[in-house]
Amino acid sequence: MNPRARLWLVVLGGAGLAVLLTTACLRLPGFGGGHHPYGDRAVRAALTRHTANTIASVNFDQRAFDTMGEMAILFAAVLGCVVLLRQARDEHRDRPRPAEVAPPVRRYALVVLPVALVTGLYVIAHGQLSPGGGFQGGVVAATAVHLMYLGADYAALERVRPVESFEAGDALAASAYLVLGLAGVPAGTAFLANALLPYGTFNTLSSGGTVPLLNAAIGMEVACAVVVLLARFLDQAVEIEEESGK
Repeated sequence: MNPRARLWLVVLGGAGLAVLLTTACLRLPGFGGGHHPYGDRAVRAALTRHTANTIASVNFDQRAFDTMGEMAILFAAVLGCVVLLRQARDEHRDRPRPAEVAPPVRRYALVVLPVALVTGLYVIAHGQLSPGGGFQGGVVAATAVHLMYLGADYAALERVRPVESFEAGDALAASAYLVLGLAGVPAGTAFLANALLPYGTFNTLSSGGTVPLLNAAIGMEVACAVVVLLARFLDQAVEIEEESGK
């Protein structure tokens, strides 16, 4: 294909996309109005299935299939980074020497670490009840572990962060999401339909049917994925060097 044909293809494709977006925007309800068709239906469905956090209901019930796609994107991105950042033949590992950490930084990191970790786990566990959920809590919990790197050194971080275990946890969490989706199919429901478990008592941890379980699976997958991702980048920055020593 010559450059002129490629240019026309881009122009036509962009024009078609612009028409579709414009048409979609013209059909949107008025901004700031008190009535929103999708919002009203989403809130009604969330309350019907005893999920206090409507956003969690949308993510893990009403459009749980889309959330599975988002999880797959993160999983694939981390897998790609692991493959690209693996140790090459012309590289070797050089154990990092302990670095001096300023006492205020050390105290701050070691005090905040357990607080941040518990906060992340709390956000995951209460995702169906309050703002937050697996995605947000997973990132908080994963980054909390890396405060050990700031408060101590890289060797201390490696002791509390076995990368192979987190890689296995990432795969298990992604598989758990799929298994939960498939579990109701033999009973005659649709894939990822929230009809497998009782809805429980509204505004308690045991509510929302499968929403808390899917939320927990996402939280584990995100936490493990972020830990693995940061581990590979830290390996490149701290341990792995070229054979020439550069």
